[in-house]
Amino acid sequence: MKALFISCTLKPSPEPSNTEALAGVVAGALQERGVAVDHIRLADLDVPPGVVTDLGDGDAWPGVHERLLDAEILVVVTPTWVGRPSSIAQRMLERMDAMLSETSSDGTPVAYNRVAGVVVTGNEDGAHHVISEISGALGDIGYTVPGQAWTYWNQGPGPGDEYPDTEHGHEWSHSTGRLMAHNLHAVASALAAHPVPPQED
Repeated sequence: MKALFISCTLKPSPEPSNTEALAGVVAGALQERGVAVDHIRLADLDVPPGVVTDLGDGDAWPGVHERLLDAEILVVVTPTWVGRPSSIAQRMLERMDAMLSETSSDGTPVAYNRVAGVVVTGNEDGAHHVISEISGALGDIGYTVPGQAWTYWNQGPGPGDEYPDTEHGHEWSHSTGRLMAHNLHAVASALAAHPVPPQED
């Protein structure tokens, strides 16, 4: 089984990402269950806006799309900015919109029988809003989003320490992240054993 973590931080490599640091807890818990983990930071790639899988020369999204289809588990990793997912997360979802019309050889939508979850950080309120927006969009695209397939961290209202600079809230965020990994793996395993079949006419 494979998991793909797509980081929607606004920071290009090699700048450290707070959200990726928390996502590492989820990745580690999945690896403990034998899941192979792959990582993409979209800020490092040329992904222009659009709602199709391939925009032609220079578009890096087709490679991301290929890795999405190679993974049974997707984890979207995003900071919170002005109470919302990052602009890169929104662009990712817009490019994934093309998957709504893509099917496998038996007619099953390509996102079916795959699971997804969300990791969020930010010093502002809004983590649950971000989780809801991304989870709802992934459900529209065809992913199965298990119960409690998310974790988040924030300092609270107003400015404060960043995630790596404090232990505040880490115990809860980490335990929730490990539960997230458990639920993603369990539901992905169930779908692998009993996949959603193509709809009959």
